[in-house]
Amino acid sequence: MGENRVDGGRQGNVVQAESIQQVTIASSGDEQLPRYLRDPGRWPRVADWDALTAGAHRARPGEDGSKLPPYVARDADGELRGRIAQGGLVVVVGDSTAGKTRASYEAVRAVFPGRRVLAPPAGESLERAPDAVARAGLPCVVWLDDLERYLGPKGLEPEVLDEFVDLGVPVVATMRLKPFGTFGAEREDGIGSRVLRSAEVVDLNRLWSEGELSRAGECDDSRVVNAVAHHGIYGVAEYMAAGPVLLREWRHAWSAHGHPRGAALVSTAIDLTRTGLRGPYPRELLAELHGGYLESAGGQTLRPEPLEDAFAWASRVRLGVTSLLVPVAEGQWTAFDYLVDSAEAAVPGWLWAAALDNAADAGDHLPIGVNAYQANKPHIAEAAWRPLAEDGDVDAANKLAVLLSDDGRTAEAEQLFRHAHANGHLKAAYNLAILLQDDGRTAEAEQLYRHAHTNGHLNATHNLAILLEQDGRTDEAERLYRHAHANGHLKATNNLAILLQDDGRTAEAEQLYRHAHTNGHLDATHNLAILLEQDGRTDEAEQTYRHAHANGHLSATHNLAILLEQDGRTGEAAALRRQIADSGPN
Repeated sequence: MGENRVDGGRQGNVVQAESIQQVTIASSGDEQLPRYLRDPGRWPRVADWDALTAGAHRARPGEDGSKLPPYVARDADGELRGRIAQGGLVVVVGDSTAGKTRASYEAVRAVFPGRRVLAPPAGESLERAPDAVARAGLPCVVWLDDLERYLGPKGLEPEVLDEFVDLGVPVVATMRLKPFGTFGAEREDGIGSRVLRSAEVVDLNRLWSEGELSRAGECDDSRVVNAVAHHGIYGVAEYMAAGPVLLREWRHAWSAHGHPRGAALVSTAIDLTRTGLRGPYPRELLAELHGGYLESAGGQTLRPEPLEDAFAWASRVRLGVTSLLVPVAEGQWTAFDYLVDSAEAAVPGWLWAAALDNAADAGDHLPIGVNAYQANKPHIAEAAWRPLAEDGDVDAANKLAVLLSDDGRTAEAEQLFRHAHANGHLKAAYNLAILLQDDGRTAEAEQLYRHAHTNGHLNATHNLAILLEQDGRTDEAERLYRHAHANGHLKATNNLAILLQDDGRTAEAEQLYRHAHTNGHLDATHNLAILLEQDGRTDEAEQTYRHAHANGHLSATHNLAILLEQDGRTGEAAALRRQIADSGPN
């Protein structure tokens, strides 16, 4: 055999032989793929897929040893299955143990039984997933339980989602209400916000409707029957997932005869989650921080158990369902999410500080700041956002500026707003306009509102309309109000109705008030009642006032009292006035 050479720099796969009968060449690129993408043939078929593998909460074992009860149809099933069939990203949102994962799993099984399931492990990159799907040539569906774990760099970025959509691959995800709200509050061009804006969102209620309870009552599985009989203030799914049982056990564990150290470990994991610090949490971190909870509850007077016993108690599986601390990886723990959603006590200040000390990057700092701001911990929020703002993060700069403006530090706030606005941050332009308008610089505020309005910011459209109306430019104000109303902005609907009513166009004003009232806008409800009373329709006006009063609208309560006094019902009117006085200043 003669000599053979391969020249020309780095070579890939080279086969050298006198004759070749059969050869299979594996691309070296496949070896660099995340493990979950390397063998599409191992992706499970939907029809063979297990609900527990999908992430459904376990229920108490059945009499036959089954781990899950039969599925009870939910009211949202039709909408959910229809949206999944249409493709794109569908996100099912609800409280922990509302049944999100099970309902989504059953929907995927009903719509795409013959497809494969691509369920990336949390923390793995999704960048090459669309390409792997395309090369595999297998019809599949992407499954992302707890979507918040995948919203970040190299996760479900908008570009990755677009590639899945172009391939005709549906993406089905679940998300708890709290992280859904947190990601929805981030900047318009943030990864999470952009992804969620493109999603079809299906809400799933924790408490079951009468129809759902009726269907559950027809089931002969003892677990479902028992849940329907005893669920009370709980949802059926959360009762079957043992959420209330574990919550009660955690709360009762604080006694001297319970497991106070174990309860403290659980509290630490719960509150770290509530701060926004991403889990799971190392055993060492829980051990380091739990002492603060233990001391505040009584310390050694509680006779706390040894640390090993505490971890053993907290991680023990209850009722064959789940544990208070849930293992995620070796030495890594998270709290049972039902406990996170059910926690009521404020997160202590020192734990906020500990969360910041353990924050890895902006993916931790931003949500910690958001949650601290919502929890009225502005100093923690400032500490979370300031270093990011100083490093050029315009979203953090905008958030920090809002905080500083609230605190009266308007000069620095203005600088930060201007920096973020100059770098394309639309909310910053809107917030800067508000600051300038409050300072009397209305001309520049108007230009900023116009910029934000032109780029689709409806609150800016609404505020611009108010500014123009105050300046006497009512025709343009009306056009802007109508634009915002047509796009679902209820405050604009109410203000448009006021403008029309002042202009004598009461019939259209009434229609607009009714629209906003029907959609829950209490100021519109109150204004509708005033219009009805002025038109002599006092019976309907009274009922409308009562609706707004029942929902805490004090001006409606005041007007209802006046109406009742005029009708001679002075006793009830006096009782309403006492309620107003007891509520304090408006």
